[in-house]
Amino acid sequence: MPHKIGFVVVSSSGHEDGFSARELMIHAPTVSGWRSPRFCQFPQEIVLQMVERCRIRKLQLLAHQYMISSKIEFYISESLPEYFAPYQAERFRRLGYVSLCDNEKTGCKARELKSVYVDAVGQFLKLIFHQNHVNKYNIYNQVALVAINIIGDPADFSDESNTASREKLIDHYLGHNSEDPALEGTYARKSDYISPLDDLAFDMYQDPEVAQIIRKLDERKREAVQKERYDYAKKLKQAIADLQKVGERLGRYEVEKRCAVEKEDYDLAKEKKQQMEQYRAEVYEQLELHSLLDAELMRRPFDLPLQPLARSGSPCHQKPMPSLPQLEERGTENQFAEPFLQEKPSSYSLTISPQHSAVDPLLPATDPHPKINVAEAYCKTWSYREDALLALSKKLMEMPVGTPKEDLKNTLRASVFLVRRAIKDIVTSVFQASLKLLKMIITQYIPKHKLSKLETAHCVERTIPVLLTRTGDSSARLRVTAANFIQEMALFKEVKSLQIIPSYLVQPLKANSSVHLAMSQMGLLARLLKDLGTGSSGFTIDNVMKFSVSALEHRVYEVRETAVRIILDMYRQHQASILEYLPPDDSNTRRNILYKTIFEGFAKIDGRATDAEMRARRKAATEEAEKQKKEEIKALQGQLAALKEIQAEVQEKESDAVKPKNQDIQGGKAAPAEALGIPDEHYLDNLCIFCGERSESFTEEGLDLHYWKHCLMLTRCDHCKQVVEISSLTEHLLTECDKKDGFGKCYRCSEAVFKEELPRHIKHKDCNPAKPEKLANRCPLCHENFSPGEEAWKAHLMGPAGCTMNLRKTHILQKAPALQPGKSSAVAASGPLGSKAGSKIPTPKGGLSKSSSRTYAKR
Repeated sequence: MPHKIGFVVVSSSGHEDGFSARELMIHAPTVSGWRSPRFCQFPQEIVLQMVERCRIRKLQLLAHQYMISSKIEFYISESLPEYFAPYQAERFRRLGYVSLCDNEKTGCKARELKSVYVDAVGQFLKLIFHQNHVNKYNIYNQVALVAINIIGDPADFSDESNTASREKLIDHYLGHNSEDPALEGTYARKSDYISPLDDLAFDMYQDPEVAQIIRKLDERKREAVQKERYDYAKKLKQAIADLQKVGERLGRYEVEKRCAVEKEDYDLAKEKKQQMEQYRAEVYEQLELHSLLDAELMRRPFDLPLQPLARSGSPCHQKPMPSLPQLEERGTENQFAEPFLQEKPSSYSLTISPQHSAVDPLLPATDPHPKINVAEAYCKTWSYREDALLALSKKLMEMPVGTPKEDLKNTLRASVFLVRRAIKDIVTSVFQASLKLLKMIITQYIPKHKLSKLETAHCVERTIPVLLTRTGDSSARLRVTAANFIQEMALFKEVKSLQIIPSYLVQPLKANSSVHLAMSQMGLLARLLKDLGTGSSGFTIDNVMKFSVSALEHRVYEVRETAVRIILDMYRQHQASILEYLPPDDSNTRRNILYKTIFEGFAKIDGRATDAEMRARRKAATEEAEKQKKEEIKALQGQLAALKEIQAEVQEKESDAVKPKNQDIQGGKAAPAEALGIPDEHYLDNLCIFCGERSESFTEEGLDLHYWKHCLMLTRCDHCKQVVEISSLTEHLLTECDKKDGFGKCYRCSEAVFKEELPRHIKHKDCNPAKPEKLANRCPLCHENFSPGEEAWKAHLMGPAGCTMNLRKTHILQKAPALQPGKSSAVAASGPLGSKAGSKIPTPKGGLSKSSSRTYAKR
C-alpha cells in the first residue's frame, strides 16, 4: 500500500538566508520552506534522496502564495549522476512538469496545493523551477516551495503480482466483483489506497505531536480490526476524528504564537503558549482516562491542576476554571473556535470544559417553566449549541400574551445576543438554527406581543453586520444561505419599512475585503433593487449610483460587471438623472472598456445606434459608394464611347455639307474651316461641343478635364458631384440628383429649394418671379430672367456682361491673359465657329441629357 516516503535534501542551486531547502524535510503548520536567492538565475534546482528505493505514486507540492514558479519539472534517477559522484554515469530521467497558477484571482493570498500522480522507480528526485510569475509582492523575482510530500511503495514488487493474481483468482471463485462500488474507498481491498494521514494537508495543518498520536491510534485501530475488536476500533475511530480537530486548533495556536513573537507582543505569545499547553493537557488526560493511549507516549508540558471530568449529563455543566486566560472574546480565538466532539457520543467522549470564566443568566424566569440552560449555547459540542437555540425558540413561542413589556424586551435582547453569536458559528446546522430563531423573533414574537419598531430595528441592526460578514464565508453553502436570508429579511413587512438593510448594502466596498464578500454584497444590492426599487425603500439614486460608480474600480471582475449591470438598470428607470454621476461621454472616457460598455448600453436602451452599429453602417455605406462608383465609371466609359460615335457622325455630315459650299464660293470668301486652316474631316477635333472653344489640349483626356473644371456652360452639382449643364441644373436637382427627395420646386421662381426651407422661402416672397419658358430663360445661378433661346444661354454664361455668379467665368477672367487680336481660340459665341457649332451639333434641348449629364459623374 502506498505510504509517505521520507527524504533528505542532497543539494540545491541556492537559497535565501533562513529559507534553506532542508526546511522541506519538515512538515508542520509553522514551516517556512525553501526560497531561491533574490534576483536569481533561472532555472533553480533541488535534488532529493529518498530513504529507500521506491516506486513513486504521488507527489504533492505546497506552493508559496506569491513567490510562484511558472513551471516545475520532475526528474528521477536510480543513483546520483556523475557530477555528484564522478564514478557513476547514471542520468536523471524526465518525468514531466506541472504549471502553477499565478494566484491573481485570490490576490496572492492563498497557497496552491498541487497533486501529481506518477509511476516511476528510483531513489533520487530532482525538481527544476522555472521563471517566476510576476506580481507586485514578489519584488525580488524569487520562487519558493513551502513543502513537498512523496508517496510511494517499496521498489521490491517480486511478490506483489503473484499476490494480486491470487487475490483475483479467489475473488473469481467466490463470485466477488473486483469492481464492486460498495468496496470503493476502502483500503482493505485496494492495493493503491493512500491513507489520509499520509496526505500533505494533514501534516501542514496539524500539531506535529498530535499528528504522531493520531498515527499511533490509527495503527491500533487497524490491529483492533484484524483482531475483530470492533468496539475498541470504534472508540479509536472517534478519538482520531476528535484529535484531528484538536491538532488543527493547536496548529492555529502555534501560528498565532509565532505571529505574536514576530510582532514582539510577548504577553500574547505567553498567553497562547499557556493556552496550548492547558488545552493539550486536558486532551491527553482524557485519552488516558479512556485507555486510548499509553501514558508514556504523551508529553505533559507542565503540571497544571486539571478540573474534574464530567462522566454523565451535559459536558457543559462543569464549573469553569477561573485561572485560565479568557481568550475566547479575542478576535483570533473567536474566529477559529470550532467544536471537536461528535454529537452526543455514547461509548466514548472527550470532554473539554468551556473556556468562559462565567456565564451570565441572560434569560429571566417569566413563568413556572424550567429555565433555559444558557451555558449550552457556549458548549463546544455543536449539537448542544443547536439544541440550546431550538429550546430558546420554543421558549419564546410559549411566552404568554400579557407578559410585562420590560420582561419581553429583556428576553428579546438576550435572545438577539445569542443569535448574533450563533450566526458566527462555523457549524452549518447551528448557523441555520440561528436564522430560524431570528426569523421567528421578527415575524412572530414581536408582532404577537405588539412590541415597537425600535425592537425590530434592534434585531436588524445587531444581526445584519454579522450576516453580511457570513456572505463572504469560504463555504459556498453558507454564503448562499446568508445572502438568501438577508434578501428574505429585507422583504419582511416589519423590516421593509425601517429601510435599514439597504443602507448597509450601499456602504463602500473595503479595499481589503474578501472577494466573496464583495461579490455577495453586489449581488444582494442588484437583487434587492429589483424587489424594492428606489422609492421609500432606503435605496436612492444618489447612494446607489455613488456606490456603483466606486465599485467600477474594484479589483474583481465580477464586482465590476455587476456594477455595470446595476447602472444600466438604474438608467432604464431614471434616464438622464443617472448621467450626472458619470464622466462625459467622449473618446477619452470610452477608452475605459467599462464606461464604453455603459454608454453603449445607454444607446441600446434609448434606441440609438451604438458605436459598433455606426461603424457597421459606415462600412456598408462605404462599400455601397465604392460599388456605385465602379458602376458609374463603367457607365461613363460607355457614354464616352457613344459620344465619340455621335461626334464621328456629326463630323461626317458636316464634311458632306461643307464640300458643296466650297465649290459654290464666289468672290474669294473662304469657309470657316478653311479660314481656320482645318481640314473638313477634322472639323470637330479639339472642340468643346458645349461652349465651342477649340484647343490643341482638347484630347480625349483634355476634354474630360475641360468639362470637369473649365467649361463655362457646365457646373458640378454640390450634392451629388455630377457635372451637368447649367441650363438644366434645376431639372437635375428635382429629378436626377441623389438628393432629389430633399428638394421642392417654388411655384413663383420655378427653382429647386430645400424642402425644409421651402415654406419660409414662399412665405417671405423674396425670390424673383420666373417668366414663361417661351418668353425668357431662367438662370439657376444668378436667379435672373434673360432672353430665350440656346444662343442666349451662351451669351449669358460666357459673355462679359452676362451672369455674375458663374464662378468658372470669374476664375478664367482673373487668371487668363488678355486675348491677342487674330487668335482663333476665343469662345465660340464670338466667332463664326460658335454659330455653326450651336446649330449643327445635335445637343438635346435644355443641355445634357440624363445619360450625358452623368458622363462626368464624380472624381
